[in-house]
Amino acid sequence: MIRNSGFKPAWWLPGPHLQTIWPVFFRRRRRLPLRIERVELPDRDFLDLAWLKASDTAPQVLLLHGLEGNIQSHYAAGLLHSLWQAGFNAVFMHFRGCSGVPNRLPRGYHSGETGDLSTIVEHIEQRTASPVRAIVGFSLGGNVLLKWLGEGRARSTLKKAVAISVPFLLGQCADRLDRGASRLYRSYLLRKMRSSYLRKFALLQSPLAVNVNSLKTFRDFDDKVTAPLHGFNGVDHYYAESSSRQYLHRIHTDTLLLHALDDPFMLPETIPAESELSSTVTLELSAHGGHVGFIAGPMPWNARYWLDERVLAYFSDLR
Repeated sequence: MIRNSGFKPAWWLPGPHLQTIWPVFFRRRRRLPLRIERVELPDRDFLDLAWLKASDTAPQVLLLHGLEGNIQSHYAAGLLHSLWQAGFNAVFMHFRGCSGVPNRLPRGYHSGETGDLSTIVEHIEQRTASPVRAIVGFSLGGNVLLKWLGEGRARSTLKKAVAISVPFLLGQCADRLDRGASRLYRSYLLRKMRSSYLRKFALLQSPLAVNVNSLKTFRDFDDKVTAPLHGFNGVDHYYAESSSRQYLHRIHTDTLLLHALDDPFMLPETIPAESELSSTVTLELSAHGGHVGFIAGPMPWNARYWLDERVLAYFSDLR
């Protein structure tokens, strides 16, 4: 089902770019009583989790970040705090190499890597003896989540999923970021991706003969780095296999997609049609909101973070 969103943007943040950029710089990151855990993976690599506990009996929610994100990303810290205040136990999963320490293996994470998500859900449930009731994925993390759900990996105890500002078709999103003002996001993210690559391969031998500083587009980087590191035959193979839109009709978990028509990371045709959604998937479209923005409120000093409000409302029957 596709329906109109109830989001009304703040008058002082008109347009997609202000909605996208403002919270990155101005949203307050609150101090949280996090417990950090390093999880050893079956292939002898690792990733880091951040745990936030409300009570022994509270339902558990898992959060997945976007490209080159981490616990300090505005949307992550904000939603963690909102969930905790609302009485949920929350776990934040860093993808490999995203917690500030390079991972051990040449491979890392990518938009279609779902095996680590399965491992972490199982780890959380074994550690706590209680199920993961809901998962929230932002941008790349939302793509991973939807693909994972469509692959049939979710347990029946998972009751809700939310995917926000998802790049449903990776190739189209790479092309969109080559246009107009969106090139600013491309340049920023590619700098971070190149830095992550150079930091890791200063510590171990790279299997690739590539000068990452020469890669100026997402297609270049994904063709020369992401695809070969993760077993794909080039960028088109990676995008075709990893894009989540083809999995939406297979999802059996109640899932909410939150998306803005003016998202500067997407083309309008990136958004799936209603016929592509399973009966358990609802796509809420808003005219405005940018990419993982959705800022409302009367004044900058009294901003409302609508995404948090919408996620908590959707999870209200889990408590």
